[in-house]
Amino acid sequence: MLMGLFALLCHASCTSKKEEKEATEKYLVTSPLKTDTSITKEYVCQIRSINHIELRAQEKGYLQTIYVDEGQFVKKGQLLFKIMPKIYEAEMQKAKAEARVAEVEYQNTKSLADRNIVSPNELTMASAKYDKAKAELGLAQVHLGFTEIRAPFDGIIDRFHVRLGSLVGEGDLLTTLSDNSQMWVYFNVPEAEYLNYNTKTRNSKPTVSLVMANNEVFGHTGIVETIEADFDNETGNIPFRATFPNPEKLLRHGETGNILMVEPISNALIIPQKATFEVLDKKYVFVVGKDNKVQTREITVGADMEDLFVVTSGLAENEKILLEGLRKVKDGDKISYDYQEPKSVISHLKLHAE
Repeated sequence: MLMGLFALLCHASCTSKKEEKEATEKYLVTSPLKTDTSITKEYVCQIRSINHIELRAQEKGYLQTIYVDEGQFVKKGQLLFKIMPKIYEAEMQKAKAEARVAEVEYQNTKSLADRNIVSPNELTMASAKYDKAKAELGLAQVHLGFTEIRAPFDGIIDRFHVRLGSLVGEGDLLTTLSDNSQMWVYFNVPEAEYLNYNTKTRNSKPTVSLVMANNEVFGHTGIVETIEADFDNETGNIPFRATFPNPEKLLRHGETGNILMVEPISNALIIPQKATFEVLDKKYVFVVGKDNKVQTREITVGADMEDLFVVTSGLAENEKILLEGLRKVKDGDKISYDYQEPKSVISHLKLHAE
């Protein structure tokens, strides 16, 4: 009996010491920070030249001369290709001769009509024949001009689809030409984010940044200038278009990348991510009540930043939340804590609120 009593007293003493130790353990507690900040949204994008066209043959014939090379920068009006013009030159000479004959006939008929030797109707017919001959001459000149393919604007020549001496038909693709002085960058925005964007930037054109395929940020910012008319019913997205200057010609048609769009948030309620835990895809925090007891609280996260969450519901600015030791407590536990100001907590994180 004495030994049992001694064991009981020892157990009670150890339990008391353990509870005292647990009671004296302090946890770090803080509160949400209410402030103006901004978040960065990232979207996959496709990069397109502001002008990107196909150059096609307008007349049939053999490709006689190629004046440029693939990848070469060309100026507006520069001669690029020439299709063998012999047949079109002959047609133009024939049209010139026929126009000259019609002109002589018209002049003779006019001279006779002025002396009332022929009727006015004959003069009208001669005039009509002369006009027809001039029109056919003009058409022949156009066909001859089509044997020379010139650049419609400054740009870069793409790869050739034909080679010197090839027989090309009317409409055959020769190459493509890209004007890369400015680039159009297209990216898809979900419906909810479009509505937020449209509400906050109704009278302005926000700037965006471009992260290229090598993960480097492009040296110039772009301006969101255009939003397409319709949503994609399958994805729920709507395409945006940003225009980027490209003076160094670094960007090319067909590249991909990621658009970074900064979205300002007024009176955002910010908490550290490490103050939360997740159960079945839902976010929770431990709220410390006035009696120093912790209670689980579900929260709604409106935006995800590095080390921070923007909370849209579930918390108030003046409430206290457990910052560390989340795995050591459970609902209803009474804790002893040290309080740390939210600005001080956030200042030690990688990302700072503005």
